[in-house]
Amino acid sequence: MQNRSSQQIPVESFVSVPSSPPRSLGSCTRKSKQFCFSLSAFSFYISLSVSLLHATITMGLCLSRREAVKKKPSRRISYQLADTDVGASNRWSRTRSTKKEKFEDSMIHEQALAAAILFQQHQQQLQNGGAGGSVQFDRSASLRYPNANSKKQAPLPRSASSRARSLTDPLIQPHQLVNQDVKLDDLETNHFVLVHGGGFGAWCWYKTIALLEEGGYRVTAIDLTGSGIHSFDTNNITNLSQYVKPLTGLIESLADGEKVILVGHDFGGTCISYAMELFPQKVSKAVFIAAAMLTSEQSTLDTLSQKADSNDLMRQAQIFLYANGNTHPPTAIDLDKSLLRDLLFNQSPAKDVALASVSMRPIPFAPVLEKLSLSDKNYGSVRRFYIETLEDNAIPIALQESMINKSPPERVFRLKGADHSPFFSKPQALHKLLVEISKMKSLSQ
Repeated sequence: MQNRSSQQIPVESFVSVPSSPPRSLGSCTRKSKQFCFSLSAFSFYISLSVSLLHATITMGLCLSRREAVKKKPSRRISYQLADTDVGASNRWSRTRSTKKEKFEDSMIHEQALAAAILFQQHQQQLQNGGAGGSVQFDRSASLRYPNANSKKQAPLPRSASSRARSLTDPLIQPHQLVNQDVKLDDLETNHFVLVHGGGFGAWCWYKTIALLEEGGYRVTAIDLTGSGIHSFDTNNITNLSQYVKPLTGLIESLADGEKVILVGHDFGGTCISYAMELFPQKVSKAVFIAAAMLTSEQSTLDTLSQKADSNDLMRQAQIFLYANGNTHPPTAIDLDKSLLRDLLFNQSPAKDVALASVSMRPIPFAPVLEKLSLSDKNYGSVRRFYIETLEDNAIPIALQESMINKSPPERVFRLKGADHSPFFSKPQALHKLLVEISKMKSLSQ
């Protein structure tokens, strides 16, 4: 179809212009010739004015039609109502002018921006506890959402670990790890005392502390002399008794009849063995986590050097410190920071490795050389449990099993996928085992 706006329309088609004033004046008398001429001229101008007016109106209509063709069609917004019958649909639409569209679009944008700001403020209030008693979100850094078809479930707990979960270490509440019918009051003791390994401090137990306390347990994590935030110089520690003084002092302060569960990691195994020999009546159970578990008249160095030939990484990481000069025995052992991850944290989250790299301190050398005298009457009377770490590069699994075979505990547990620091790499699984051990009754009961 040919576009109307493209046709050339002559002006003559709109204006009927008389060629000249009418000349029929012969019928007029001489007296009225002048009047007739004036009347004819007036008629001529009237006709011309009407023609121009008609032309103006006609051209206006054509121009408006031409603009209507060029003008973009206005948008049409349709809304579909809910169907009342199968296959039936009701729709309605309305057309908005361009100016109105721009205005409404601007209003919608401003409203959306305001709503986003209000929503963000609301989220911040909820996360901060909120004003007026708002409830804080109960969630984990790694949150699993239930399926849409599943039944409503209780909110997931906060996790002490920020790493990704695995099938062997699920994200579940602490009380779901054990039977819920167990009451803490029925236990011999619900007080855990956590003893760190060589170079570590109480800080390394932060995930275990949180999980146990969430389950209602009482937890005490100590800094041994010259470790953690303890201000004593490690190079000045001369014997094991001095090194474990914070632990023995804590056990001495317990009330009559009060017992604790000792948990030792790494060199902490030697420390809790020393305390078990001194205070067997105050120790309910002892848990060794990838720890040195000695026999009588044996030192930690003797035990850990049994498989030293197969542990090149440990030898590479050790840095001996000689505070008294190179002509005297070493005073402490430090670890190469660049090898910490491979040696101690090969399965641990990066954030925990960073924490350890700025928190670890040298290990006093004299206590490592000291031999322990352990008796069956004291040390042997305490129930012992061992937790193996299968991905351990510091105390390999072969060395762990060697210690277990020489001095068998009551039970042995295995942590799959755990490095030398399971409180970082497997906090949930470690927590489960500690709770299970706390529930175990003696064979005589």
